[in-house]
Amino acid sequence: MPTQNSSKYDQRGVSASKTDVHEAIHGLDKGLYPEAFCKILPDVAAGDPGYCNLLHADTAGTKAVLAYLYWRETNDLSVWAGIAQDAIVMNLDDIACTGCTDNILLSNTIARNRRLIPGAVLKALIEGAAEFVAKMRRWGINLHLAGGETADVGDLVRTIDVGFTAFARMPRAKIIVNAIQPGDVVVGLASFGQAVYEEQYNSGIGSNGLTAARHDVLKKTYAEQYPESYDPAIPPDLVYCGHYQLTETLNVEDKPTTIGQLLLSPTRTYAPVLRLFFERHRPDVHGLIHCTGGGQTKVLKFLHNVRVVKDNLFEVPPVFQLIQASGQTAWAEMYQVFNMGHRMEVYTSPQAAKSLLDIAEDFGIRAQVVGRVEACSKPCVELHTPFGTFHYIAD
Repeated sequence: MPTQNSSKYDQRGVSASKTDVHEAIHGLDKGLYPEAFCKILPDVAAGDPGYCNLLHADTAGTKAVLAYLYWRETNDLSVWAGIAQDAIVMNLDDIACTGCTDNILLSNTIARNRRLIPGAVLKALIEGAAEFVAKMRRWGINLHLAGGETADVGDLVRTIDVGFTAFARMPRAKIIVNAIQPGDVVVGLASFGQAVYEEQYNSGIGSNGLTAARHDVLKKTYAEQYPESYDPAIPPDLVYCGHYQLTETLNVEDKPTTIGQLLLSPTRTYAPVLRLFFERHRPDVHGLIHCTGGGQTKVLKFLHNVRVVKDNLFEVPPVFQLIQASGQTAWAEMYQVFNMGHRMEVYTSPQAAKSLLDIAEDFGIRAQVVGRVEACSKPCVELHTPFGTFHYIAD
């Protein structure tokens, strides 16, 4: 697998592959279905052997730092609603990859530096979460807010960290376990554009790689004005080494948008699309991959004696072109860090794929068959891109 540029990624304290994390949890029990996208437990909540429990946790990551910068520069509190959505969707769409899209309980954990993050920001986050939950209910996705914890931990957190924990209970017979096999096609659901349940254009950035994006795109002046927004141990030449301000305007799809709006587009959920697809084709789903940490190589964790060839990828959305050009990052690394155009991929039969394309179109989401699965003794991912063919091999 291509290695990341240690002078940039490692020195900023981030990792797309999280190798050290996986090593730390290597010996732990993997739950009822080790090949499922999330850990699944017996039905501890009710003791029904026909059911199981899902418990998952995730955060908006360092995207919250971008929101902090944008809020400080513009006084626009509405940006925090997007961060609440980011943290919820990182849980919701992970859980959806197991076949669960309904009756999910959510509890938030907000850790803040109280000197810098006032109550108005907390209010915007909480209200933003409630608004997103209400919107999802209108599309058949029943989420339930169960309160949470707000901790004032300025000694630990430089600005703010926003996360959620999700819980669901469902019949074991409905669980989707990754069993990706030769003959499957790979359907990619676009991360960019505007779905019918979105109010504006979505750049597709999601909630991964934002440390790289922030430092590669934004100007050094942010380091001087907001030293609390980055780790002081990062070498100075890797801190805010880009050329842009958050409020600078670009034309994207013939519409003016700011750099901040591109980088802070709320993470799109695919739950409404998947809910309908499961209703019609659950037995035909052989794999679901949420292309978050690891980007287009995320599926490597779930491959056995097959290779995935993606030779019909979406065009690279403008936000990723911007990040690559500003940071001069190798394209092989871009595809390993960012989703690069589709953040959800479904492994299924060619017949079911046609139905999924139609469902996605009804929701205003572009979808296409981006690749296929072939037999191979060494699991790998092969990407055919306009910038070269890249090969990634499972560890």
